[in-house]
Amino acid sequence: MKDKQNILIIGAGLCGSLLALRLGQRGYNVNVYEMRPDLRTVEISAGRSINLALSDRGFKAMKLVGIEDKVRELCIPMNGRMLHDVEGNMVMAPYSGRDHEYINSISRGLLNALLMDEAEKHENVKFHFNKKCKSVDFEKTTALFEDHNSKDEFVEDADIIIATDGAGSVMRQSYFLGKKFLFSFSQDWLSHGYKELSFHPTENGDYKTYKNALHIWGRDSFMLIALPNLDGSFTVTLFLSYEDGEYNFGNLTTPEKVIEFFQKYFKDALELMPNLVDDFFTNPTSPLGTVKCSPWHYKGNTLLMGDAAHAVVPFYGQGMNASFEDVTIFDKVLDEDHDDWETVFKVYEQNRKQDTDAIADLSMDNFHEMKGHVNKAIFREKRNLEMALEKNFPNDYSSKYSLVTFQENIGYREAMLRGRAQDKAILNMLADKIIDLNDDLKTNLEKVKTVTEEILEDDMVAKNLKH
Repeated sequence: MKDKQNILIIGAGLCGSLLALRLGQRGYNVNVYEMRPDLRTVEISAGRSINLALSDRGFKAMKLVGIEDKVRELCIPMNGRMLHDVEGNMVMAPYSGRDHEYINSISRGLLNALLMDEAEKHENVKFHFNKKCKSVDFEKTTALFEDHNSKDEFVEDADIIIATDGAGSVMRQSYFLGKKFLFSFSQDWLSHGYKELSFHPTENGDYKTYKNALHIWGRDSFMLIALPNLDGSFTVTLFLSYEDGEYNFGNLTTPEKVIEFFQKYFKDALELMPNLVDDFFTNPTSPLGTVKCSPWHYKGNTLLMGDAAHAVVPFYGQGMNASFEDVTIFDKVLDEDHDDWETVFKVYEQNRKQDTDAIADLSMDNFHEMKGHVNKAIFREKRNLEMALEKNFPNDYSSKYSLVTFQENIGYREAMLRGRAQDKAILNMLADKIIDLNDDLKTNLEKVKTVTEEILEDDMVAKNLKH
């Protein structure tokens, strides 16, 4: 394939900007079209997640394009979950027994701006803003756009089109509506939505609560989380049902009701947010859902990537990391020197789809874990054992969370299968009193490893029997 082929990318978000940077580094001519204005010249609208959790899979992509050090300057390490009970008591639950394993809070806007700046250093990469994609002709490899200001419509063509235009992807919609090939698509909405709130900094710019943690107020059927920002503030997100329960987004319609809800369930958070009512009624309530589809590509013409191909709910903190990992996997396939784009797209999807399906399922698992399971005694026992195993046997044991979040050279599917087997092994043995937290750690490790392998073997046998 010729180096100077023309590539059109739809969407200049995190995935699209990273992809543009990497393809620019590889020598391709890249044009990126974005429906929003340039975020480097306007403020991000309130209500969209303004900070995210960056972990090892994301950093692997940052290393690939040579900007790891610049990205680390934008990060605030979060060493664990700070769990808040109803009375306002706090307990820190580390993410790993290994000190070097932690996740990072990072500003979506600052990271996106950095990726665009780095991409634009290459003369063969150009960004075009306020250009809304209306449809994609995947047979002709053309895209129809509308200019936001003039309302004029125009068509752009390219050798290939890659859509990184998010969960509401226009190109994915064109695949679905075009009915030119067998295209499978599912979009599953949670009964919960989310609303962005905030803790402002203190008057002298300090943090109002502990800085280096992801704060969680898990309340079984709903929860509040908070991530730190560089300016001393926290981005706070409420996850709550639209209609179910005593309190829901449908009935929190007055300031009095909102304050009553927070006073009952999040009173220590309420003390930190005199701005609660303003935030609650100013910022939108947004939906949460999972998107799966296949195929991601049409011949050698077009390809879906990032959330456009596999949007997930945010509860594993892996949405951005998974999209960044898409670029590293795609780059690896390009290194294989295939003869045509169709082969590249086919091999990429074969390598990637089972892992993106896995992280979608894992993200739903973690939704239930974060809002409820973290408060259960047996779950805390399991985590305490896992922390001790990771700390004392760092090369011999990794929890499911560590496998997913910190083992960037293991695919999500492998991490899910092994992690679920480990969870099942430990929880069953704790319930049956086969292991005790006071027993010799080495003995407990051997028991966990033995039962985990038995579960994995049973699962493999069951899978083969089904086929």
